[in-house]
Amino acid sequence: MSTVEYQDIIYTVKDPVAIITLNRPDALNAFTTRMLAEIRHALAAAETDENVVGIVLTGAGRGFCPGMDMGALDNLSSGSGEAEDLSALRASPGDPALGENFQITYTYLQAVRKPIIAAINGACAGLGLAVALLADMRFVERQAKFSTAFAQRGLIAEHSISWTLPRLIGSGNALDLLWSARKFDGAEAKALGLAERLVETGESLDAAISYIEDLAANCSPTSLKVIKAQVHRHLNMPLGEAMQETNDWMAQSLEREDFREGVRSFIEKRPPEFKRVSV
Repeated sequence: MSTVEYQDIIYTVKDPVAIITLNRPDALNAFTTRMLAEIRHALAAAETDENVVGIVLTGAGRGFCPGMDMGALDNLSSGSGEAEDLSALRASPGDPALGENFQITYTYLQAVRKPIIAAINGACAGLGLAVALLADMRFVERQAKFSTAFAQRGLIAEHSISWTLPRLIGSGNALDLLWSARKFDGAEAKALGLAERLVETGESLDAAISYIEDLAANCSPTSLKVIKAQVHRHLNMPLGEAMQETNDWMAQSLEREDFREGVRSFIEKRPPEFKRVSV
């Protein structure tokens, strides 16, 4: 699957990390329909690659992603332009067993079977911010600039951001950022709870890679997959249902070789040797 030649992203794998780099630096990596299709295709490729334990999504140059390319938005608003044939990029990343909540537009990101970290190195706004919030974690650089942007374009809170943002930073803070569309930096993103790590300029990618390398060295990839599914699914479920599912999945984990290896490696005081995950 990863043999497809991408135009708007760069996809690289260096065990145990897959890096998806948005690669339109002259436009600060603004999304095109092609880029969004290529990201989806690359995530599916990463899922099937047993060398990949985790995935980093980042931007080339000075930006992460300021949202949709304004030219594409202009064509959309005017009804002009011909649709590009992207059939070669069709892909279905994410575990369909997690349910319909994770099969609508970009919510598939939360169903991808491996951790996704957004390494935010610059401008991150609009749909770019919405996608970053659907990643599992965000490592942001201090100088990165954020904005929801929607209200200033005559739009509403799009693409699940009205669901993700309040859960990360609370409803009042979410409304402030959505109503005002004001700009804020990486330090405020960390203070608000939007980001999990704050790093200096140029350090987000290396920090995300190091984090995944540490996961790969010490944690079961199967456990990472199941824990991700638990967290995202259980945000959509009542406590009792979430607890019952956890009990069922815990019983399954006790039967896995990874559980035995985790216990033995601890007793023997050696690094664990867990099996990798591929679809």
